[in-house]
Amino acid sequence: MALDGIRMPDGCYADGTWELKMHVTDLNRDVFLRVTGEIHIGGVMLKLVEKLDVKKDWSDHALWWEKKKTWLLKTHWTLDKYGIQADARLLFTPQHKLLRLQLPNIKHMMVKVNFSDRVFKAVSDICKTFNIRHPEELSLLRKPRDPKKKKKKLEEAEEDDLELEGPLFTPGSGSIYSSPGLYSKTMTPTYDSRDGSPLSPTSAWFGDSPLSEGNPSILAVSQPISSPDVLVKLYKPQSLLDKAKINQGWLDSSRSLMEQDVKENEVLLLRFKYHSFFDLNPKYDAIRVNQLYEQAKWAILLEEIECTEEEMMMFAALQYHINKLSIVSSDNHMNNSEKEVDEVDAALSDLEITLEGGKTSNSLGDITSIPELADYVKVFKPKKLTLKGYKLYWCTFKDITISCYKSKEEAHGTPAHQMNLRGCEVTPDVNISGQKFNIKLLIPVADGMNEIWLRCDTEKQYAHWMAACRLASKGKTMADSSYNLEVQNILSFLKMQHLNPDPQFIEPITTDINPECLVSPRYLKKYKNKQPGYVRDLISARILEAHQNVAQMSLIEAKMRFIQAWQSLPEFGITHFLAKFQGGKKEELIGITYNRLIRMDAHTGDAIKTWRFSNMKQWNVNWEIKMVGVSKKVDRLTHFYQNMSDAWCFVWSGDCGIRRRAQPVLHLCRSGLQGGPRVHWRLHLPVDTRQGPERVARRGNVL
Repeated sequence: MALDGIRMPDGCYADGTWELKMHVTDLNRDVFLRVTGEIHIGGVMLKLVEKLDVKKDWSDHALWWEKKKTWLLKTHWTLDKYGIQADARLLFTPQHKLLRLQLPNIKHMMVKVNFSDRVFKAVSDICKTFNIRHPEELSLLRKPRDPKKKKKKLEEAEEDDLELEGPLFTPGSGSIYSSPGLYSKTMTPTYDSRDGSPLSPTSAWFGDSPLSEGNPSILAVSQPISSPDVLVKLYKPQSLLDKAKINQGWLDSSRSLMEQDVKENEVLLLRFKYHSFFDLNPKYDAIRVNQLYEQAKWAILLEEIECTEEEMMMFAALQYHINKLSIVSSDNHMNNSEKEVDEVDAALSDLEITLEGGKTSNSLGDITSIPELADYVKVFKPKKLTLKGYKLYWCTFKDITISCYKSKEEAHGTPAHQMNLRGCEVTPDVNISGQKFNIKLLIPVADGMNEIWLRCDTEKQYAHWMAACRLASKGKTMADSSYNLEVQNILSFLKMQHLNPDPQFIEPITTDINPECLVSPRYLKKYKNKQPGYVRDLISARILEAHQNVAQMSLIEAKMRFIQAWQSLPEFGITHFLAKFQGGKKEELIGITYNRLIRMDAHTGDAIKTWRFSNMKQWNVNWEIKMVGVSKKVDRLTHFYQNMSDAWCFVWSGDCGIRRRAQPVLHLCRSGLQGGPRVHWRLHLPVDTRQGPERVARRGNVL
């Protein structure tokens, strides 16, 4: 037509078409296409490929809208429906791009990830490749930057860190990663019962990478730290505020990598995020257990979580034992018979013995009545300017309530003190060498938290009372099936911290032990005025002494004990974030766990106020104004909740997700009592706002 080439003042042509600018990243070339608003995305890509006239597999390519930061994946949608006009610039780029991934063991692997998938789906694909079950427990974290280091030094340290010895997972041309499908949907993975690694038919999962050759269980092998310089190069948080700043780097699981400004070849950290591990089975999770052990090990060495000196020596002894077994022959120890017996097998064995007229194991015990505890316990209520110490009471623990009496004879009367432990904070305070077995309780009351300390005389008494307190804080009684297991875990944890009374069984100090790589720098600084050789021998002797308590463990058992000991630490499972309340001038610290939200002291880490998700009656989300409204459940068991309307509103303002400049804001509003004044708080909370404060609101379910 004669009007085809005539261009109007608005940039459109007389026939209704207009030029769309597109950039092909593979060719580094700009292309202009004559299109109309009625053409669909699939048609645009078809016209682009025809105009390029380059023979290549374009099946993995898609269109990316830079200005709106969104993928145009709905190929049946038209340009008008997407709102694309002549001023738009689209990128024609592959969906799968290389990503430098740092695993929990601090080793880097080059993987190809779908940048158009949501982070949750991308992590799921990565975990499937590495044979890690339950990928919902992991997520991606941006690499923290040390503000004390200069930019040039930081880049040099990063380059050196990437050269650490370890498997480099580079997809080849024949790899399964060359196609967008990633995996065959008909492939059913089968696992080796010995170490949990895929059997030979599934070696195709790993393409022609080093993992395809042998053994994907290379990720299940723990590699000792080669030099203390590795610890020096890695960033160590110096305070709780530094830990909170690290957590600003978590990626939004509901958005893609490209939407969050992740670049190709960028370093991201794959970490266990939610500190809640489901069905951790050594028979099938050798890789998962090892990576979990590695994350726990580095968290302790980099002082991301606090522990006592006795606990540090126990962790060092376990590391030393695991390193020895990994070097000698990991397979031999992996194949050792496990002490744990599958529940179904145990039930079948009991049934077989019963039919033969034998005696079954009474592992379930008597479930017709709720167990109780009754013993003399020292109780202390700390107050400012107080000179009073512990006072001895006869205490009974029934259901989730502790009743204190002045003597055993008064146990049938009115108690002097009574404590309901539902929703309380339970913190251990133990010193094995000093024979100190304390339990710190923070019990929620109307005006904050009441602090109560319990002191036990023996390890056995402490284990039973500590287990009962932990269950009671969750609203569970000692009739729960996990009570006996909790008691045994506490006793086992204490036993590993004991010093060996017989020095003749302690092996002599050898050169294969490197204490600088087994303990955190904090404990080495305690001996800074001593001679280096003396310090090395002293710490090595203490590690070898603690090693006698774990020397008989198999490799997988030692890793599981390390993980369990890590979970037993007081600060385990608390993710810190910075918050600023309305009316306050300084940022404050809040902690989020799988079951509660904690307002904390930024200097000491003590809990100021706790809100348990189980006490929330309902919540509502308004994405338009970025608000989550939460109503607290009325607790009839506690008198200060009677006739009380305690409603909370969490309001997010600012951009959703992680941004470099904009920080989401969290507003809290507490309703007054029956027409009373309303108290307002305002928090700046740099977290994943589309999911709420770390999945507080999970798909509309009452928490």
